[in-house]
Amino acid sequence: MWSYCNPVDVSFGAGAFEALPKLINGRRYAIITYPDAPFEALTQSLQKVAGAAVLVINDIAPNPDFRLLGDQCARFDGLPQAPEVLVALGGGSVIDSAKVYAAALGDFRRVQRFLETKEGGSELGATPIIAVPTTAGTGSEVTHWATVWDEQSNHKYSLALLGLYPEHAVVDPALMLGKPAGLTLATGLDALSHALESIWNINANPVSARHAVFGAKTILRDLPALMKDLGNLDLRSSIAEASLAAGLAFSNTKTSIAHNLSYPMTLGWHVQHGIACSFTLPVVLESVKGIGGFREDSLKDIFGPDLGAGAQQLTAFLAELGVGHRMNDHGVPSTAFRMIVDEAFAGERGRNFVGQKENFLNAANRLGVI
Repeated sequence: MWSYCNPVDVSFGAGAFEALPKLINGRRYAIITYPDAPFEALTQSLQKVAGAAVLVINDIAPNPDFRLLGDQCARFDGLPQAPEVLVALGGGSVIDSAKVYAAALGDFRRVQRFLETKEGGSELGATPIIAVPTTAGTGSEVTHWATVWDEQSNHKYSLALLGLYPEHAVVDPALMLGKPAGLTLATGLDALSHALESIWNINANPVSARHAVFGAKTILRDLPALMKDLGNLDLRSSIAEASLAAGLAFSNTKTSIAHNLSYPMTLGWHVQHGIACSFTLPVVLESVKGIGGFREDSLKDIFGPDLGAGAQQLTAFLAELGVGHRMNDHGVPSTAFRMIVDEAFAGERGRNFVGQKENFLNAANRLGVI
C-alpha cells in the first residue's frame, strides 16, 4: 500500500505574481524577503496594490541560523496585532525562515526547544504562508519543513510540521530572469537532487516517482541550455516547472543519502548546498543498480537501461556544467570522506536510502570520488 498527499494550491506562469493581492485578500500580512534592489522593488509594488504590510523582514541569511532567527521572530512579538498571513518572497532560505516565524508565534525559543528536544510541539503555531519562490531549486513552496542551522554548535535541523505547508505557492518564472549563473546552477542541481533522492528512497511511491522522473529528465535536458541563455523565459519556465515537480515528489519522501552527505560539507567547508548535494549523485546512482521495482524502473526511465552507464552520463553532465565529482574538487579533504559517509548513513536522511553503505563505498572507489 502507498499514499500521496500535497495540500498546497499552486499558481504557475509568467505574471502569476500579480495575483498576490487577491490571495492576501485583505488580511494583515508580513513580507519576508531579501534586501537587494529587485526584492525591494517587488515589495513596494505589492504594498501599493495590497496595502502596507504590518512588518517587512528583509535581512534573510543564505542558511537561516538560530541567532538571526531569534532576533527576527522577536520583531513579530512587538507588533500591535500579529499578521494573518506571511508572504515569503525569495529563495528557499526566505521560505524556510517564514515557516520558522509561522511556528514561533513571536518566540523562537519555542521552535528551538522543539528542534532540540522534540518536545513542545503543541505550543507551535501555523500562520498561513503564501510562498513566492524566486529561484528554481528548493521546492520549499510545496513542502512542510524548513532547514534550520545552528552554526555555533555546527548542527543542522529540520523543522517538520504538517501545518507548515504553504496555503498557496505562486511560481512566476519571470521573477527568476535576473538570477546569476552561479545561483541558477546551484538551485537547478538542488532540484535535480530532490528528484533523484525521492526515487532511491524508502518513502517513495508511484506518484512521487512520476513527478521525480519528469523533474529530473527536464533538468538534464534544459539546465545546460539555460546556463548558456540566462535570459530565456521559456527555459526559465521549464526549469521552474521541473523544480516544482521535484518539490511535489520529495514533499512526500524527504531527501536521502546525498543530502546527508552534503550537510557537513556545507557546514565544515562552505560548499554551496546545491553543489554539495549533487556532486555525489553519480556515486549514489551507481550504487543502487539492481534495487528493482518501480524505483529502478523510474531511474531507467531517466538514464536508460544501464544505470552504470547512466552514472557516467551524470558525471559528464556535471562536468559540462563545471561541477567536479571528486571531494577535492570542492575543497573537502579525502581524509574526511569516511567520517562523512559513516555519519550520513547513520542519520535520518541516510536511513531513508534504499541502498547499502558497502555498495556506496564500492561505487565511490570505482568512480574515483576520493
